[in-house]
Amino acid sequence: MRSHLWKADTVSPPPGLRERKKQATREALREAALRLAVERGPDGVRVEDIAEAAGVSPRTYNNYFASREQAIVAAVTADRETRIAAAVAARPTEVRLADAVTEAVVEQYTNTREHEREALLLITTRTALREAFLDTTTGIEAPLTAVLAERLGDTEARTARVLAASVATAVRIALDEWLQGTGTDAAGAGATGLLIPSGALPDLLRGALAPLAPAFDAAENPSR
Repeated sequence: MRSHLWKADTVSPPPGLRERKKQATREALREAALRLAVERGPDGVRVEDIAEAAGVSPRTYNNYFASREQAIVAAVTADRETRIAAAVAARPTEVRLADAVTEAVVEQYTNTREHEREALLLITTRTALREAFLDTTTGIEAPLTAVLAERLGDTEARTARVLAASVATAVRIALDEWLQGTGTDAAGAGATGLLIPSGALPDLLRGALAPLAPAFDAAENPSR
């Protein structure tokens, strides 16, 4: 078994100028979406308003997000999928792969940054935002597949794709259960669990990922 660490930069190469400009535009849009949603309420924000606040056209907006809900949710989920993959890649090969994936997921979904908390509160109070939040879990698949394929030596990446898709599904199930317990009233009652992610969320994530451990073990040690 190899003993080196997979570096975070194996997940994706450093972005070029064009990609940096696109990333800056995406960031401006999601920040504008969150700010306007907090000021006016999600229902009081139009795509045109977000685009204007970010200094781009509505057409440009549509190149990045399909709805206002996607942009608002992106304020809390931005780059999380690549951070999960990078966290898995950074762990030594001596760490059991199932454990590496589980801890990476738990870490990235529970280490909430200060500016994300307003978005999390909004997510708990609007059904459309909750659905958009759950939909972001599919973004885990591609970057995690790349990392798993390298670690497993899966040249066709079939096993890695199946495992990564299963992780994304498990995370969605855990988050759905978590959101069901937060309440959806407009006043934000029951939202504390999202404002300070702790307690039940790590347990739900670990519980949802636990059934995948045998599959990870079999892929990591096929001779056993």
